[in-house]
Amino acid sequence: MRIELLVVPDCPHTEPAVDLLRQALDEVGPYGAPVVTRVIPGQAEAERSGFTGSPTFLIDGLDPFTEPGRPLGMSCRLYRTPAGLSGLPTLDQLRQALTSALAAGGPRTRGGTEPPTGG
Repeated sequence: MRIELLVVPDCPHTEPAVDLLRQALDEVGPYGAPVVTRVIPGQAEAERSGFTGSPTFLIDGLDPFTEPGRPLGMSCRLYRTPAGLSGLPTLDQLRQALTSALAAGGPRTRGGTEPPTGG
């Protein structure tokens, strides 16, 4: 599974987004998955990348929080959460996005082995 976090320069949500993503990955996998943070430097790159605001989470190249008609560009992104609009999705929303992507075919591995089972 390929996971990217797209951000604008100096985005105040970059570190909280990385922390949230790491927490979600630790809980649902794929365990040990590398996360690439990519800075979108300008409008031209935003348009080439299909970037709709910072931060944007991509899982295998897909934005699980996409909203049709959202304009491309160098802006802060707002996520619809149960508590209202926020600069980040909730942990539950991100967990669900990862779980859905895993169900679509990604292995849950930790260092090349199956994850531990409860017991």
